[in-house]
Amino acid sequence: MSIQERKEREGERRRQQIIVAARRVFSVKGFNKATMEDIAGEAELSPGTIYLYFKNKDELYASLSLRILHYLLIRLQHVNSEKIETAEKRYAALARAMIDVYEFDPLMLLNMFNLQTNETLKTLTPELLSEIKMLSCKSIEEIAIIFKQEDTGKVLPEDNTSLLAEIFWSLFSGVVLFQESKKSVLGEEKVNLKKTLETAFEIFRVGIKDAALTAS
Repeated sequence: MSIQERKEREGERRRQQIIVAARRVFSVKGFNKATMEDIAGEAELSPGTIYLYFKNKDELYASLSLRILHYLLIRLQHVNSEKIETAEKRYAALARAMIDVYEFDPLMLLNMFNLQTNETLKTLTPELLSEIKMLSCKSIEEIAIIFKQEDTGKVLPEDNTSLLAEIFWSLFSGVVLFQESKKSVLGEEKVNLKKTLETAFEIFRVGIKDAALTAS
């Protein structure tokens, strides 16, 4: 291994060390109360070292979204790579994939949704913003591909599948954000997000079937 390769590997290891520490701090203190000094302490690094890898707290916060976005895309691509015989089973696989993404890391999923609805995106470096947009767009495209497949050929006209994917994504993010907000009021034991998601996905599926019948 060359000296350059060793430096790159060490740099990536240090970067991941900071991200892991940031996740712990954000989960305990929340974004607003957490400081770069808190994260440096958790990572057992100096604040100056943190700033070598992330220019500010916003950029570090946004970087946490990349992990969940990568996992989301992998799960959706897996659904499309499987040879699933019927549209019902494909949609069921899609619903399971979305719930898996939530269960993989609820905190980071919520972090990603909050990030996409505030002003933080405007402060990010072009490279980081581009990667977030790329992963988000590819995920929507994978969902659209699932909706293009139907026993009779198409669930809806082809030019509507991208819009359908965006609506499905909005449903997913809306339910997660609303249910998570309920936890702070009612307590976690009073909120069953998985069951709510399953019900929402089933209602959406019924709506698609009715729309397909109407269009035929």
